[in-house]
Amino acid sequence: MRWLYVALLSVGTVFAETIAAPCEDETCPAFEKNSHGVTRTDSVPEDVKSASDPYFEGYLQALVDMHYAEYGVIVLVKKKKVWLANLPKNNMIAKSIISFVKDVPGIQNVYVIEGVPPQEEELREKYVRRPQTTGIWFPQMTELFQPCIADPRNVTYILGYRAGDQVIGPKVANIALGDDFAIYRWIDVMYGGDLQIGIEAGIWSVFNIDPHPNIDGGTELVNTDFYVGLPITYARDKWSFRFRVYHISSHLGDEYMVNHPTVKRKNPSNEYIDFYTAYQINDAIRVYVGPGVIVHSDPTFKWQPMFIDYGAEARFLGYKFYYQKVYGTLFLAMHWRNLQQLSWDFDGTYRFGYEVSKLQGIGRKLRLFVGFHHGYSLEGQFQKMRTHYWEFDMNYGF
Repeated sequence: MRWLYVALLSVGTVFAETIAAPCEDETCPAFEKNSHGVTRTDSVPEDVKSASDPYFEGYLQALVDMHYAEYGVIVLVKKKKVWLANLPKNNMIAKSIISFVKDVPGIQNVYVIEGVPPQEEELREKYVRRPQTTGIWFPQMTELFQPCIADPRNVTYILGYRAGDQVIGPKVANIALGDDFAIYRWIDVMYGGDLQIGIEAGIWSVFNIDPHPNIDGGTELVNTDFYVGLPITYARDKWSFRFRVYHISSHLGDEYMVNHPTVKRKNPSNEYIDFYTAYQINDAIRVYVGPGVIVHSDPTFKWQPMFIDYGAEARFLGYKFYYQKVYGTLFLAMHWRNLQQLSWDFDGTYRFGYEVSKLQGIGRKLRLFVGFHHGYSLEGQFQKMRTHYWEFDMNYGF
């Protein structure tokens, strides 16, 4: 992990980028071209950079369609000025498209419009108003409801180390394998937003690196949780929502049961329903809240039904690594939960780290972070036991 962190810090000279609010006509301030270093598309052939407007327009349209095909964004070019029409209603995705286009060499200004520039109305109206797709199967690039990155039960890929866990052990390796598989997305529905249905699946495993007693020797698998869920998500402007039905079941590890033969195995197995609401306050700060209910729990490990999760995320000091063609930003994330079963006591997870992605704001990301958890364990039949620990993790996912 350390070598990757050092490598990221040693990557060339980087420069800050500020995303301006969308403009709707030529009187608004334009997005200025960043002239520092090379850009993401510096490898664009010279004949494209100096091409006529129709040729350049076709090239930009192809770039946008390659990465954002499901949104049917229209690119218009005149004298190297660019107008973007039919941007998605999701504010975060729209700004990511603007930033994506802004990087292309040769662009003077970028404007956001509804329809087309007045002087182009007669010529381009039929093209811009062409029938748009009502939905897309298996969208890959974007998530309508962004993951809560400080949530210890975020469905993602993690390789990490915990120090000082009072329940699992003072030296713990934690592994998560999980993903969100989008099935279908409806475009421009329900007041102009996007609606998506998908499937989530994942596992979380914890290993005691230095168990006592240790009958067989080696590392001890303590617990594995299995998850499957059906999320329905919706996003419009700065708002996003997720309704989810899901199941989590837990299983003690064989090595743990060998080392602790007197432990009575229980069967934590629950079905949940929750509903999350998230609001993007500005480019940097996001808040969310998600009440839920446990609709069924196994008789060997009963739970009272009500719970609520909530949290906040802040991203700052974003930079573009031009040579590597990636975008990086620091982040601070906090996630809290209160459960009726645990007398509504506070349970919190706090994470600080660095996030790297190919496109700003959306797509899959690599995160390196340090975190602190204070509250209750999340592992199987240990969930009603209090603990706290530090964590050092590498995460890949949305």
